[in-house]
Amino acid sequence: MKTSRLYIMRKRLEVWYHGGNENKGILHMKRIIYLLVVMIIVGGLLVTGCRRETVTTVPTVPQASGVLRLYGIDPYTLDPALAAEMTSHSYIMNLYGGLLQFSNELEPVPDIAERWELSADRTIYTFFLRKDVVFHNGKAVTAHDVKYSWERACNPATGSPVAETYLGDIVGVIEMLAGSASSLRGVRVIDDHTLEVTIDTPKSYFLYKLTYPTAYVVDKDTVSRGSNWWRNPNGTGPFKLKSWTQGQSLVLERNERYHGQVASLERVEYGLWSGIPMIMYEMGELDVAGVSVTYIDRVNDPSGPFTGQLQVSPELSFSYIGFNAKEPPFDDVHVRRAFTMALDKERIIAVTYRNLVDNAEGILPHGMPGYNERLAGLAYDPEAARRELALSRYGGAAGLPDITLTTSGYGGNIGSYLEAAVTMWRENLGVEVTVRVLDPQFYLYNLCLLYTSPSPRDRTRSRMPSSA
Repeated sequence: MKTSRLYIMRKRLEVWYHGGNENKGILHMKRIIYLLVVMIIVGGLLVTGCRRETVTTVPTVPQASGVLRLYGIDPYTLDPALAAEMTSHSYIMNLYGGLLQFSNELEPVPDIAERWELSADRTIYTFFLRKDVVFHNGKAVTAHDVKYSWERACNPATGSPVAETYLGDIVGVIEMLAGSASSLRGVRVIDDHTLEVTIDTPKSYFLYKLTYPTAYVVDKDTVSRGSNWWRNPNGTGPFKLKSWTQGQSLVLERNERYHGQVASLERVEYGLWSGIPMIMYEMGELDVAGVSVTYIDRVNDPSGPFTGQLQVSPELSFSYIGFNAKEPPFDDVHVRRAFTMALDKERIIAVTYRNLVDNAEGILPHGMPGYNERLAGLAYDPEAARRELALSRYGGAAGLPDITLTTSGYGGNIGSYLEAAVTMWRENLGVEVTVRVLDPQFYLYNLCLLYTSPSPRDRTRSRMPSSA
């Protein structure tokens, strides 16, 4: 199902707060999707949802001294090499930058690099860096900083869960990750503003990967301060970290030295874990708030206080329930087919999501390269699902081992969509599924380990976008 992200805002604003750069403000949703796609390809997949519409409520402040107040939660890290989820990325993408970024049309465009050239055999990229890019502290950014940042991400001591995914096409990355090399032989600094990058084979998607935070530039002097350096980051992005009190507030302030369009906003103030966003919005404590199914009737009430304030726009994201195809019972294709065909996604959409989402037949949302609108998934068919289970080596529900579905959340709340799924599996297959809830910060990084570990433990995983 393709879902919708809805936001409510008090007034129509015209410049998104991510630095005033017209591209920066919509990127975090678009970049995170690549990580999710890479992870789920490894195992079996039951697609349950795909973000049809996300609200990039483009807030703008009419005065340069404006402050935007948002609800937020603490980032798990502000280290671009370690971040692997959207919560951290939403802050990181304001604080740092890389050679490239996405355009509104989802094409790589210059950021720190002003242009690039590609060799005739399409394996050597030469990037020419802008000469006006500086870190937040005023230190000039050079090609040496890019090389250092990538080598740091690939250093086993850093422990990046995503370096191989996004930098692995570069010659020498695999050796560094394995600990058999101390530098990237495929990255050569020609001069302070020219960088040559060699990849293993021609790949049309290579530049797209360089838009991901793993390829962002960090300051070596700042990193050398110690393991917690990222709590006082020194990036190149349109905003600087002014303050961060864990569990209370995080404040970004405008970077006057930014090499792109300097932000119209003076500050962005996040209230961390500060309450229920819609109630805070109604009390005038937030300028923008997400709208859940619980509030949709009230927001859409033409006689209510929120008339004309709802904004909806596309989001490149989706939700899914993934099967661990490396271990029983989901290493059996008939079991995977049975569990998929036993779910009535249309009913979940109508009852649980109030028809605010669409059905997703594949892992790519509309607008992503490779999206196929003619793709057809397995249809809901309880009888066929039971036949599939009977064809498996388990012979039916009675022969299955215990099955645990692991999801993220707080306080044991698994969400109505998972409650519906568990009920349908029980009713249509006669299978009892136990649900385990992990704190999001543990769940997200364990999810990465699941798809890179040779012996993953959990048999099913549920993935809802961390912004849901």
